[in-house]
Amino acid sequence: MSTSSPNPSPLILVTGATGYVGGRLVPHLLEAGYRVRTMARSIKSLEAREWASSVEIVKGDVLDAETLDVAMDGVDSAFYLIHSLGGGSGYAERDVTAAENFSKAAQKADVKRIIYLGGIFRDDETFSEHLRSRRESGEALRRAGVPVTEFRAGVIVGSGSLSFEIIRYLTERVPFMICPRWVYTRAQPIGIRDVLAYLTAALDTPESTGKTIEIGGAEVVTYGDMMIAYAKARGLRRRMIPVPILTPRLSSYWVDLVTPIPAAIARPLIQGLRNEVVVEDDSARTLFPDIVPVSFQTALERAVAKLDNGEVETAWTDATNRISARTPAVELTTKEGMILERRQRIVAATPQRVFQIFTGIGGDRGWFFMNGAWRIRGAMDRLVGGVGLRRGRRDPDDLRPGDALDFWRVEKVEPDHLLRLRAEMKVPGRAWLEFETVVDEQAQTHLSQTAFFAPKGLSGLLYWYLLYPLHALIFSGLIREITRRAEADLTATISSPPHEIDATERNAT
Repeated sequence: MSTSSPNPSPLILVTGATGYVGGRLVPHLLEAGYRVRTMARSIKSLEAREWASSVEIVKGDVLDAETLDVAMDGVDSAFYLIHSLGGGSGYAERDVTAAENFSKAAQKADVKRIIYLGGIFRDDETFSEHLRSRRESGEALRRAGVPVTEFRAGVIVGSGSLSFEIIRYLTERVPFMICPRWVYTRAQPIGIRDVLAYLTAALDTPESTGKTIEIGGAEVVTYGDMMIAYAKARGLRRRMIPVPILTPRLSSYWVDLVTPIPAAIARPLIQGLRNEVVVEDDSARTLFPDIVPVSFQTALERAVAKLDNGEVETAWTDATNRISARTPAVELTTKEGMILERRQRIVAATPQRVFQIFTGIGGDRGWFFMNGAWRIRGAMDRLVGGVGLRRGRRDPDDLRPGDALDFWRVEKVEPDHLLRLRAEMKVPGRAWLEFETVVDEQAQTHLSQTAFFAPKGLSGLLYWYLLYPLHALIFSGLIREITRRAEADLTATISSPPHEIDATERNAT
C-alpha cells in the first residue's frame, strides 16, 4: 500500500494473519483506513489471501528475535495474535519466549502500543496449561515497557475457533452425546464480528491503552446449551447423556476419535473448559459504548447461515493455499467443518487452454469420465425429487455465475483461472466442486480440482465415506481426462467425442 500521501494513516502490524482471527482482522483494518503490514514465517502462506495486494507482507518469526526488526520498522501499533497450541509439548514456554522477543522488538522500534487477545481467567482458579500460557504471554508482552491493551475472551463463535469447532463437530457427528462435567460449565461466548469490532476500535480509543478488558456476548450459557442450540440451528436431534467420570484426558481421546481435532490439541483446550469464562467487569462497555455484543443465538445463526449459503471462501482459501511441486497429488483434509479432497496435476498446456476444457464440462458433452455413473446419479436424484441432469447448460462453451450446469449451479468464474460449482442435487449436506489453474515460478501450469463437502450430521458423514471409493475413482479419472484433453492438439475439438445425455433425462419436465 502506498505511503506517499502527505498525512499517511498509521501503520499497523498484524501477527497471526494466517490464523482465524488475524486473517479476518486484516480486511477490517483496511476498511477502517489503516495501512497494514502482516508478518509470517512463510510469505507464501499469505499471498493467496484476497487482501494480499493491499497490505505489506514481511517475513518474520517471533521465536527468532533477529527477524523482528524489519517487521517493526515504522509501526504505530501491533496486534499480537499468536499462540503455539498445536506445536506439541512445551508450547507454553515457547509462547512466553515469543512474547518476550516481540515486546523487546516493539520497544526498540518505539511502537506505541501492543494489542493482544488472550483468554478469560480468575487468579484464584487452577489454571490449565493453555490458560496459563495465555496469561503469561500477556505478562511477557508488558515486560519491555510498551503499553499493552489486553482483550480477554472465552469461546469465539465462528467457524475456525477451536473451542467452537469442538462443539460443532461433536454435535454434528454424535447423535447421543456423552457429556462430562465440563459440558455444564458456564461461559459467555462472543461472536467473531464483535471480537473484530473491539480489536479495531481499540486503535481509535486511547483510553484503552494499558488496560485489560474482558469481552463476551450478551448472555451466559453452558457448553451443553451451545451444543443443543447448534443442533437446533442445523435441524439435528441430539440427546445428551451426563457422565461424571469422563476426565479431560479421556474426553480428548473421544474428541480425537470423532472429530479432526487431535488429542494433543483437544486436551489442553478441554482442561481449560473446566474454568468458567464469564465477564465480571464492565470496562468493555465503558470504553466502547457503541459496541453492543449480540447473543450466542444470533452469533450462531450468522455462522450457520454462512455455511448454508455457501459463503465459505475464507475457509476455502485457508485450506487450499497455492499449490507447489511438493503438494501431494491427492490430499484429503478436514477444515472448519468442511471435508476437502484436492487433486492436482501439472499440465503441459496454457492456463487458458486448461480453463477452456474444464469450463466446457457437462451438458451434451457429459463429464468426460465414467459419464454413465454421472447419468445414474442424475436419475437417482430425480427419483428423490432433485433436479437431476435435465437442465444441461445454457451455452456449450460459456459459463456465467448463476448458470445451471446439470445438477450444479455456477457460483464463481474467473477467466483463465477458476470455476466453482455448487451442488443442487439432493445430498445430506452442502457440496462444491472447484477447478483452478495456477502458474508456478517455472511457468508450469498446475491444475487443482477440489471437492468440498459440509456434512449435515452423522448421515452426511456416512454419505461421504461410504461413497468415497467411487468418488475417488471418478474424480481421479476426471482430472486425468481434463489434463489429456488440454494437452491434446489444440486444433482438436473440445467435445471429441460428445457424450449424449439420455433423451428421457434431458427432455423430462
